[in-house]
Formats: sequence, structure tokens, C-alpha cells
Amino acid sequence: MSATLLTSRAVIRLSPLEPGEDVRAFLQGLVTNDVTGPLPCWAALLSPQGKVLFDFIVWADGDDLLLDCEAAAAEALAKRLSLYRLRRRIAIAVDPSLGVHWQAGDGPSPDPRLAALGQRWLGNPEGESAEAAWLLARLSKNVCEGQAELGDLLWLECNAAELNGVSFTKGCYVGQENTARMNWRQKVNRRLIVVPLERSKPDRQRVSYPELGLAVDHLRIEDIADELSPDWLQQT
Repeated sequence: MSATLLTSRAVIRLSPLEPGEDVRAFLQGLVTNDVTGPLPCWAALLSPQGKVLFDFIVWADGDDLLLDCEAAAAEALAKRLSLYRLRRRIAIAVDPSLGVHWQAGDGPSPDPRLAALGQRWLGNPEGESAEAAWLLARLSKNVCEGQAELGDLLWLECNAAELNGVSFTKGCYVGQENTARMNWRQKVNRRLIVVPLERSKPDRQRVSYPELGLAVDHLRIEDIADELSPDWLQQT
């Protein structure tokens, strides 16, 4: 079997602790996407100003919800969600019995951000690491994730609308006001773009990947050369 395990990812489980406790309704009031509809979906937890704190993919597991998130930020994300829990009887904790898996190609479980990213699923946290192949596949499609690349940026500047990471028809959530205003006024002035390292602008660079010759830059729209803009962004 080929390597599929994404060792940089972890899974947080949200579970009701008593009958009638609605985990989806709880998360629905916090995150950018509609978690009451079909899952999985990509979403984020934002600051009140609309800036990214955490991004994750939301999966359903019966009455539970599972958050496929950055492993390095998993405990911090679980803690932040717990602050919003108040008196609700919901368990929120990293689930070490689950891992995140990925492989390239078509199949029944495409990545909810972009089908061209390949297949993604949750399962036993064992197997060989696919991290190197996943990083190259993700960056080659100009899809950014994690706090180093997205952290403290406005969600729509992270290409969230184009990559199915936001609902403009759901109810309120943390950071919704500024996000909705940007969309309504069409005021997305900057974008995250993956660029060849030699063309990266040091003052706009978020992360560099010297082993791949790539970097993630946060660029003004007018500074993005046509050949650097991915097809899915040009079509929107």
C-alpha cells in the first residue's frame, strides 16, 4: 500500500454528552462554513475582526463532528472552542484513534476545497507518511493551509470563497460581519499566491519552501502576474 498518512494533521472530536445536545448547532454559530449541510467542508474559526485563527476540514461521524486540523495547533483549537462551550454538554478533545489520510487522483472522497487535490479520508493513524507528496501537490494547486500560511490574515484574502471555505447565506459566526462586508463590497485587495522562490517578494512572503523552490506570498491583486494565478482563481 502506498504512503497516505498526513502526520502534520490531527483530529478533534466534538461529542454530545447528553441527549438533545446539538454539536452541529454549536459549531454553526462559530465557523465560516455551513456545517448543517453536506460534509466534509473546509472552514475556519476567525477573530472578531475576521482574521484567521485556525482552519480545518469538518467531517460528520453520527452525532459527532470531527475537525481535521493542523496537529501543531490542535490543542490550542480545542481550548479555544471550549471557551465558547459555556454550559453546553459537549466534549471537545483531540482523538488519537484517528488520523488523516490522502492520496492523489480521482475517487469517492475528493478534498472539499478542490477536487484536483486528490482523495482525503479519516482512518487508523498508522502507515507511512505522505507529507512530502502532499505538500508538493497542495502548493502546486495554490492551496494554502495552517497558521504559518493563513494565520492572522482576512479569510477572503486566503481564497476562502473560491475554495469553498465560506457560506454567505448561513447565520452569524465569529468574524462574519467583516467577511460579509468584504464580499458585498468586493473589497478583496490581496491574495495568497504560491510563487517560485526566486520571484517571491521578501516583504510579502509568508512562508518559503526552499526544498521545493516555492514560497507563499500575500500579494496585492495588481501585483499578481497572470501566469502565477491558478486556473480556479482566474475563473471566478
